[in-house]
Amino acid sequence: MTKRPNIIIFNPDEMRLDTMSHMGNPAAKTPFLDEFTASDAVSFRNAYCQNPVCVPSRCSFFTGLYPHVHGHRTMAHLLRPGESSMFNELKNAGYYVWMNSRNDLHAAQYEGWLEENADEIFYGGNTKPAPGTVDPNVRGPMDGKNFYSHFGGELKLDENGRNYNRDDEAVDALIERIKNPVEDKPLMAFVGLMYPHTPYQVEEPYFSAIDRTKLPRRVRPEDCTGKPKMEQRLRDLQHMQEYTEKDWDELRAVYLGMCMKVDDQFRRVCDALKEAGMYDDSAIFFLSDHGDFDGDFSLPEKAQNCFEDCLTKVPFLVKPPKGEAIDPGISDSLVELVDFYATVMDYADVKPDHTQFGRSLRPVLADRSAKFRDYVFSEGGRMPGEEHCDESHINGPNGSPPSFVYWPRQTAQREDDTHLKGTMIFDGRYKFIMRQDDSDEFYDLQKDPNEMTNRVNDPEYRQEIRRLEREMLRWYQGTCDVVPLDFDARFNNEMLWAMMKGNCQTEEEEKIVHDAIWAGKKMPMVMEALRQFRENKKN
Repeated sequence: MTKRPNIIIFNPDEMRLDTMSHMGNPAAKTPFLDEFTASDAVSFRNAYCQNPVCVPSRCSFFTGLYPHVHGHRTMAHLLRPGESSMFNELKNAGYYVWMNSRNDLHAAQYEGWLEENADEIFYGGNTKPAPGTVDPNVRGPMDGKNFYSHFGGELKLDENGRNYNRDDEAVDALIERIKNPVEDKPLMAFVGLMYPHTPYQVEEPYFSAIDRTKLPRRVRPEDCTGKPKMEQRLRDLQHMQEYTEKDWDELRAVYLGMCMKVDDQFRRVCDALKEAGMYDDSAIFFLSDHGDFDGDFSLPEKAQNCFEDCLTKVPFLVKPPKGEAIDPGISDSLVELVDFYATVMDYADVKPDHTQFGRSLRPVLADRSAKFRDYVFSEGGRMPGEEHCDESHINGPNGSPPSFVYWPRQTAQREDDTHLKGTMIFDGRYKFIMRQDDSDEFYDLQKDPNEMTNRVNDPEYRQEIRRLEREMLRWYQGTCDVVPLDFDARFNNEMLWAMMKGNCQTEEEEKIVHDAIWAGKKMPMVMEALRQFRENKKN
């Protein structure tokens, strides 16, 4: 077998697609990702996550399964022992699996479960805390505009002129492993970052690097109609109504500064691979789990049952190993993050040990204009009465205290009619979202790219809505469950013996049947053994 490529996965958290300058944002600064796309990789303009929050999204793209298949649609239901993922599958196939501990994937209450999925786990925490914000009182009083904004602003620098955080520590640990590879084993390395997840805060030079005057116009709720109840409820609870455009611009610029730092960290990993002579032999994946409102709809952060592109369309870049066909640049093909799982397994030449729904991206990497999917899907929210699906339930029966920055979101998620389960389908132009109370949404993104006007009741789109409803049903029918790849026995040996011994006419026949059963033969083979014995006796 030919040498398997290294698999390198760089996974920032909560990074929306338009944070990369090659996707057209004039204020974004991601020079390395832009260069990487131009020369070595395909960057997907239409890559969609399968859930707009961390844990369900990761449970999906590390297994190739949609969140509904095994109920991984809540922040509190992670992979448990017995559920396989890319990590243990590649480890069992001979890869040396390295990861940092921030993967939001493996249930932590099972002792040793996380460790079963890797050869080496970097936990970190070996450095002193990074300096805090320049303004230590930036959050302000509980009734102030910043208390629930997740805004931190500029971070201080230490005596070495840095703000060295847990992400920096994890990236350095990965680089150290790259410099000292394990002999005779290909490397599967995963580094999961916190950035650019909230709080919105970053140090120099990133803080001042973003030109606030170049920020695109944000989407304002007063210009929208028919948006989901969750968004208005969050605005009411977060009481950021006093935010000015200048305030929003500052928050948005800091978020882009965080993405600029992510770009630098990714460059450092790729430089280390080149210095170690591993870059050519590596399949490299850069992807985020979901996006961020980042001021659009006058909201920070995210919501689990909202499906605007700012939340569901994410950076997804792939560089194949040398020798594989690659057409570098931007692809407009529709893809899903479940396709990440399928592509990794394809390049690693490892057959998945379970049914999965991803598709290998090799064809579109070879020709980025190739049509890949007709539809993409995302899902989130919960059923009425499913209190255990509320994120706030993690913090006790009464939820989190109002002093907690996530109190507004967790409070809204406790409301059945606000946190209703929803499913999105998108065909490249039309986006349809179905919810249980008929608060559905429909957008024509060709005419309304910012998803500002819900046209679900517009007769002009009745046929398109009906078509997407049927396609969503077909998708659910095809993915609603999976059958294990192994087989279960219907009868144990004693059951088979009880059924078969009455057919035996002699002690000799009883011995033939008994021996065949306890040798593990199935009923047809046991009956065949008895038939052959009788045939031989006749002759």
